[in-house]
Amino acid sequence: MSTPFPSQLAEDLAAGRVIPYLGPEILSLAPGGAIPSSPEALVELITAKVTVPHKIRKNLTAASQYIENFKHRKTLVGLLQEAFRSPPEPTVLHGFLANLPNPLPLIVDVWYDASMAAALASRRDFGQVQGVSRAEHLGDWVHYFHADDTKAEPGEAAGWATLLYKPLGSIAPASNFIVSDSDYVEVLTEIDIQTPIPERVKEIRAGRQFLFLGCRFRNQLERNYARQIMKRSSDRHFAVLEGDLTRNEARFLAEQGIERIDMPLAEFVAGLTGTPAESRRAVA
Repeated sequence: MSTPFPSQLAEDLAAGRVIPYLGPEILSLAPGGAIPSSPEALVELITAKVTVPHKIRKNLTAASQYIENFKHRKTLVGLLQEAFRSPPEPTVLHGFLANLPNPLPLIVDVWYDASMAAALASRRDFGQVQGVSRAEHLGDWVHYFHADDTKAEPGEAAGWATLLYKPLGSIAPASNFIVSDSDYVEVLTEIDIQTPIPERVKEIRAGRQFLFLGCRFRNQLERNYARQIMKRSSDRHFAVLEGDLTRNEARFLAEQGIERIDMPLAEFVAGLTGTPAESRRAVA
């Protein structure tokens, strides 16, 4: 028996009461793209270029730390720039979220590609806030950018109709990446007291629900970021997750009040956007 499409959730999203939280698997909506759509695919790309110990070859954060330690941070950044250098190709979901009649106040995107920003590019009323590595930007947690990619001041975010929050950074416009073990240690030592979370994000999330799309919660990093970003928001959220869950995922959903929608991501997006599942790239 298939899960019915949650029409009320779609209405709440369109009304701005729900915040989309996008993970790397969103890119799988448009198969065949050149941009890696999972941590596993990304670590495979970078370890094909630089030799790392076998035991960490499939661990993105550990492999990144090894490269940073033994080949320099610039080498690591260069590998990530190469992995995400292909022009972004927004999916139909990116296009839908960017062009709702009532602009979404906040979109969270926890991958390094620039697809969501590319979908928003026709608008001038949005801006980005991105997590930055303190190895490169000592003393900074985030940087702000206008729609034209120029640097912005934190106070300007209050005037943006849509804030795109990239907590792990992004290839564009400035190649900011939180990816190595040490990057995460810096953030996670402070995230419980919310220091790395931008003030504007804290303001917008109050009372709102989150909708997790293209995300998994299999490891502690994924769960910690989601937990802290949605802190002090609503007590009810949603996640589109098809198939079997790990024990930790099931526990996390229960603890955080996240209602699971058990259907394929492509099917959910088709119902949300009114677009056939076969039409997965955004219409130019």
